Formats: sequence, C-alpha cells, structure tokens
Amino acid sequence: MNNSKYPFVDFGSMPEYAIEVENLVKRYKSVTAVDNISFKVKKGELFAFLGPNGAGKTTTVEIIETIRKPTSGLVRVLGLDVMKNKIEIVRKIGVLPQEFSSFDNITVWETVNYYSKLFGMKADVDKLIELVNLSDKRNERYKNLSGGLKQRLGIAISLVNDPEVVFLDEPTTGLDPRARREVWSVLHGLKKEGKTIFLTTHYMEEAELLADTVAIISKGKIIAAGSPNELIDKNTKYMIVTLKNPDKKIPEMLCKMGCEFENSNRDVKIKVERNEEILTILNKLKEENINYNGLDVRKPNLEEVFLNLTGEILHEEAKA
Repeated sequence: MNNSKYPFVDFGSMPEYAIEVENLVKRYKSVTAVDNISFKVKKGELFAFLGPNGAGKTTTVEIIETIRKPTSGLVRVLGLDVMKNKIEIVRKIGVLPQEFSSFDNITVWETVNYYSKLFGMKADVDKLIELVNLSDKRNERYKNLSGGLKQRLGIAISLVNDPEVVFLDEPTTGLDPRARREVWSVLHGLKKEGKTIFLTTHYMEEAELLADTVAIISKGKIIAAGSPNELIDKNTKYMIVTLKNPDKKIPEMLCKMGCEFENSNRDVKIKVERNEEILTILNKLKEENINYNGLDVRKPNLEEVFLNLTGEILHEEAKA
C-alpha cells in the first residue's frame, strides 16, 4: 500500500522513465513560476519542452538539473531524488547551456580534452569529436568555428562524462537552416547511442521533426503533452488547402462562399473541416474559370497547435 503524499505514483515500478516530475511547484515570493506540473520522460527518447518567454521552462529544467530547489513536489532523475542525490545525478547527466562558449585559442580536440580532465573523466576525445561530426575540424581553433560548429562542440563537451540524460537548451538558436540540420543530425546520432535527450526549443519544426514527446508549458502549467502527431490530431480538427499563385478573383469568391482563409506570400490558405468542402471549392473554381498554379492539402502543423493552445506565436528571439 502506498501511503505517500503522491499515492498514484510508484516510481520504483517505472524503471523505463529517465525523468519523473510530479506536482512540481516553484514560487518566488508572490510569483509562481512553475504551477503544479507533472510529466515523465522515457529512457532513450527525445523530449521537447516548448513554451513562450516566461512560461517556466528554464526554471523547470534547472530544478531537474539540481541547480534550483523546488518549493514542493517530487522530481527524480534515473530514479534518484533531486533533493537527496544531487552528486549522483550530476555524474549521470550532461548539460549544454544556451549561452555556451569556450576558449578562443585552443583547438576542438584540446577543448574536449580540457573539459574531460576538468570533470575528472577519461573520455575518448576522438570518439566524441567523431560523434558530433567534427573530425575534420579537430585542429581548428574555437574562435574560427561557425556558430553551428560551436554548438556541435558544445554537445561533445556535454558528453564527456558519458551521461545517460543530456539537457540541451535551445541548441540551434541563431543558426542558419543548414547548420540547424547538421545539429539535428547529431541529435539523431545521440538517440542511436541510447541517450535520453531533454530539448528546450522554440522552433516548432525542430520539435515536430525530432521529438518523440512534446510538452507545451504556458504560464507555469503544462497545457498539452504527447507525440507531435497526437497533439496535432487532438487539437486541430481541420485541414489547410493552399492555392498557389491564384487569380485575384479567388478572395472575393471565397468570401461569397463563407470560407475562412488568408493571403500568404501570393498564396491563399483556406481552412476546411471536411473533404467535401475541398471538392466544393475546386468545383466552384472550375465553374467560374478561376486559375491557380498549384494545390496543396495538409494537416495543421505543431506551430498552429501551439497558437491554438496558448494564443501566442513563438518567435526566434523568444528564449524562455
């Protein structure tokens, strides 16, 4: 019989979870930064934590990393209580902070080797450099690396203690699309190595493509969690029909039909709830000889789910 404060949680019977958060609260005087949230992260999965500025992401992650103390609630990492087992937890996790930087004049190899010794580890430096696809840059000085290469080096450093759980805080912020995808490739490699990855990001595409599970936090509360497809299917009951480079008559026609639509970069996007509506629109276009250059039909994406749930849009500069 479980007579604890959390009667429905038996952490000992759930070894598949790398992180377990139950009824977590963090208050700063009159401000509640984290408001009674609960979630779990399975071992070996990539978990994405999404939220606008000030939502409580950073506070939550820092509690899990043992940097901050919770006001109340239960948090365990690999079965260890963050309030009682800080030293053991720190040895088992790796962290890439958002504002990662290193020494300008030492090489990639020297950087990884330095941090390995700093943390008292005997890491296989060459293997780590290879894992983040930096073998051809091993003798390049840090100051000469691009932003994407620096982030990949930061990931290598977060792995010097061979952690079971890796925390990555906005690892692709400010990177160009190519560099971002190169970091994504590294994250795929980490998953293949069996690492559990806790990713905070404000890039919807990143979370949708990479994450096994996404949790959306707003105003200190988790308002939705699940796989990207589950979140989309549950929170959006419509499809988006995009007409490419359409005739200027189309908006007027859609208004008369009572359709919900918007103009976007010379395209027209129409929200429909049933397949029959698509056929009705196409038949009307044919009937009135209205031209367009292409047609695309898709489900909404994670960004639209986020907007529907929070009423907010995550911009690149939003770094909670």
